[in-house]
Amino acid sequence: MGLLLKAAFKNNRHRALIIFTLVCMCILTVASKLEVFAFGVMTKKGPEFFELFGDVKDGTLHKVDFVTQDQMMHRWDMIASDNVISREGALEYMKQWNSGDIIQSAVNSIDQVFPISGNVRNLAIFLVCIALFNAVMLFAYRFSTRIVAIKVSRDLRQQYFEHIQSLPMSFYQKYNVGSISSRVVSDALQIAEAINSCLVNYLQTPFNVLTTLVICFMTSWHLSILIFLGFPMIVLPVIWIAKRVKRISKQIQKNQEKFTTVLLEFLSGIQTVKVFSMEAFSLKKYQEHNARMAKLEQKSARYDLSSRPIVHTIGMTFLSGALLYGLYVLHMSVSETIFYAGMLYLLYEPVKKFAEENGNIQRGVAAAERMYEVMAEKSMITDDPNAEELNEFSNSIEFRNVSFRYNDEWVLKDLNFSVEKGKTVAIVGPTGAGKSTIVQLIPRLYDVQEGEILIDGKSIKAYTQKSLRENISFVPQKPFLFLDTIAENISFGRDFSQEQIEAAAKKAHADEFIQQLANGYSTELSETGKNLSGGQQQRLAIARALVKDAPILIMDEATSSLDTVSENYIKTSIQQLHGEVTQIIIAHRLTTIEDADKIIYLEEGQKVSEGTKDELLESCPGFRYMWDMMHKKRVTQKQ
Repeated sequence: MGLLLKAAFKNNRHRALIIFTLVCMCILTVASKLEVFAFGVMTKKGPEFFELFGDVKDGTLHKVDFVTQDQMMHRWDMIASDNVISREGALEYMKQWNSGDIIQSAVNSIDQVFPISGNVRNLAIFLVCIALFNAVMLFAYRFSTRIVAIKVSRDLRQQYFEHIQSLPMSFYQKYNVGSISSRVVSDALQIAEAINSCLVNYLQTPFNVLTTLVICFMTSWHLSILIFLGFPMIVLPVIWIAKRVKRISKQIQKNQEKFTTVLLEFLSGIQTVKVFSMEAFSLKKYQEHNARMAKLEQKSARYDLSSRPIVHTIGMTFLSGALLYGLYVLHMSVSETIFYAGMLYLLYEPVKKFAEENGNIQRGVAAAERMYEVMAEKSMITDDPNAEELNEFSNSIEFRNVSFRYNDEWVLKDLNFSVEKGKTVAIVGPTGAGKSTIVQLIPRLYDVQEGEILIDGKSIKAYTQKSLRENISFVPQKPFLFLDTIAENISFGRDFSQEQIEAAAKKAHADEFIQQLANGYSTELSETGKNLSGGQQQRLAIARALVKDAPILIMDEATSSLDTVSENYIKTSIQQLHGEVTQIIIAHRLTTIEDADKIIYLEEGQKVSEGTKDELLESCPGFRYMWDMMHKKRVTQKQ
C-alpha cells in the first residue's frame, strides 16, 4: 500500500489533483444523499390519518393501528379551523410536535426558504436542481479520477524509462525484454487504477458510511442497530478474498512476463522458425504459456466475481429485514421508510463495491512491488562527485592489470596493453576470448573488478560518463536501427547538417545504395531496418559512427555482414582515417585489420601476444593458424 501512495503523492501536481478529486468525492456523496432525500420528499404528500390522530408519548406523536371516535373528536378541535381540517392546518399541527420524521423536519426547514409543500412547480424545480447537481459532481469526480490515473501512469512510465536508461548492461542480462516491457506498460496502468480504487475504498467509502450512519441514526436509532450486525458478515469474506486475489495477481503478472517473452522470441526469430519448419514447436510452446495464463485468469475471475454476490446477499438480507422492521414494528411513515431504504442502499453499495475495488488494489500492490523492484535497482556505474569532463583525447588508452567477470566467470584476466593516439589497434582471437568485453569496458558499459583503464594517464572513472562516451564512436556487432528516416538514423538525434550526413554515408560506402532508394535519405526504415540487407544496415551503423567525428572509433565485428567488395570499401575508409582517429577494431576477417599498427591476440581472456601482422605470424601460433585458415578458405572459394 505504501508503494501506491508513493506513486500517487510523489509528484506535487498529483497532490493538488488528488485533493480536488477528494473534494468532488465528498460533494458527490452528499449529492447522492440529496437524491435519496428527493425521493422521500416526492412520497411525502401529507400527514397520515393514523399518525395525525396517533398517541402522544414522550412529547412526540406516534402512529397507531386504530383510532376511536373519542380520540378523533378529542384531537379535532386542536387541528381543525372553522370545523375543517385542511392540509395546511394538519402540517402546521404536526410542526408543533417533534414526531421524529426526518423527512418532514427537512421539508419544514426548506419551506421557510423555498416553499415546496403543496407547490408542484417548486418541488419540480427542487428535484431538477438536485439531479443536475448530482450529475455535475458525478462527472467532475469521474473525470478527475480518470485524469489522476492517466497522469500517474504517464509519470510512472517516464520515471521507469529514465531509470532503466541509467542502469548498467548487467541489468539487461538479469531481466529479459518481456519482463521489462510488461512492467513499463501494464504495471504502470494497473498501479494508476489501483490508486483510484484506494481513493474510493479508503476515503470515499469511510466518509460515505460514516455520514450515512449518522443520518440513519437520526432517522431511527432502533433500526440502525441492525446495520451493525451485517458488517462483520461482510468484512470477513472481503478480507479472505483480498488475500487470494493478491497472491494470484502476482502469479498472473509473473506468467505474463514469460508469455510476452515467448511472443517476442517468436516474432524476432520468425525467419529461423520458418526455415526449420518449427511452427508446431513454437505453437506448442505458446499454447502452454497461454493455457497457464488462462487458468490463472479463471481463478482470479472466480474470486473477483464471487465477492459481490456474497456481499449483495448479506446486504439485501439485512436491508429487507430493516424495512420490514421499520414498517410493521416501528410504524415508520412510507416516505421515511423509503428514505431510510435509500440510505441503506447508499451504505451497502460502496461496501459491496469495496470487495471489487480491493481486488483491484491488490493487483495494483502486486504491480507496484514488481515495478519498484526495478526502480530500486541501483547502478553500480556512477560518476564520481569530483569527476571531470574529458574535453580532448591527446595521448593514449591503457589497460593496466584489468580483470573482469560476468557473475562468477572470469572473462578477462590480468590484461595489459595500450593504444596510442591516432593508431589502429586490432583485437583478435577465438570466439569467447573476451574481445567484445574489452570494447564495452572502455565506454564504461561495465566496470572492471580488478585493475583500471586509463585515458591520458587518468582512470576513466575520473571522467563523467557522458563526456567519456561523447569522445567514442561505436559500431556494434548487431546494428541498431529505429523507425525513422535514413538521415535520422545516421544523425541519431544530433543536429548534423545534410552535408555532414551524406559525407559520413560516403565514407561508409552507404551513399551508393541510399541514392538508389526512391526517397533517398528521406526513406523510412521498417522496424529494426528489416527493409534493408544486413550489409546495408551495417554500413548505416558505420556512417552513424563516422558522422559523430569522435577521436576514438571502436568497431566490434563491424564488417561481419558485408560482402567482399563492401568490406574492401570499409577497409579503405579505415585506412583513410589512420592518424586522424584512434581505432580499436575487432574482426574475425583478418584482411580487414592486416594493416593495423598493432594486433593483440587473446585466448581465454588473456593476452597471448601483440605486435604487427608479420610479428604475430612469426611468434604466435594461434594467430598464424587463424591466418592460414583464412587464406585456405579464400583459395578454396576462388577454386
